[in-house]
Amino acid sequence: MTTRNEKRLNKFISDSGFCSRREADRLVEQNRVTINDQIPELGTKVQPEDSVKVDGKPIMAIREDKADRIYIAYHKPIGITCTTESQVKGNIIDAVGHPERIFPIGRLDKPSEGLIFLTSDGDIVNKILRAENAHDKEYTVTVDKPITTAFIQKMAQGVPILNTITQPCTVTQQSRFIFKIILTQGLNRQIRRMAEHLGYRVTRLIRNRIMNVNLGNLKPNEWRNLTEKEMAEINQAVSSSSKTPHQKNSSTAQAKKTRRVKTKKAHQ
Repeated sequence: MTTRNEKRLNKFISDSGFCSRREADRLVEQNRVTINDQIPELGTKVQPEDSVKVDGKPIMAIREDKADRIYIAYHKPIGITCTTESQVKGNIIDAVGHPERIFPIGRLDKPSEGLIFLTSDGDIVNKILRAENAHDKEYTVTVDKPITTAFIQKMAQGVPILNTITQPCTVTQQSRFIFKIILTQGLNRQIRRMAEHLGYRVTRLIRNRIMNVNLGNLKPNEWRNLTEKEMAEINQAVSSSSKTPHQKNSSTAQAKKTRRVKTKKAHQ
């Protein structure tokens, strides 16, 4: 049997434009994917002649030409959930209402608003998420009480959340209750958790920028196609991302371990 044209199942699904590789893995784990009407395991290879279905519906043939791929910037409103699951009320796919099948790159919390990318290109999703720790994401944040210099300094230096210490970041005060923060990592509900650790509650959070793309004049629930210039810059930014997810996780784990050791020594 030739292995020349075979592909991993999650890549086969993402290349078809159905969803991202990460989402494809979730579908496989939920036993919603079949190959030749059999339930496969994670990592299964797909042959060109195989029949792949999700929820009993055939996956379209892989599209090698990316000329028709969709890349959009969307202003996600508060209350919209970043999921492709159609049964979830207020899911981002229904909110955008794009005529083609698309899916989000990354996530933005339901109570948060602002810029998020959506695409039909599973390959670029993988590249951006793999390289996300090297790229800026800028937020404007409002909190429930007056901001202090100590708060700004501690947020910038790193805050212990989720069994690690957040990476140093840029934080600048904008007004009595508002600050701007530029992150190069994306932990779950990171900004809210950081503020909560320091005794503050986030009352509004808006993402203004991802990498080189700004929210600009997009109003909530509006979207636009990314420009050729923006896409060229994004592709250039992710082109050097050669780490596999395993390598990235290993290096991240080592960095976290180093920070924990340093913190422990500082308190001795």
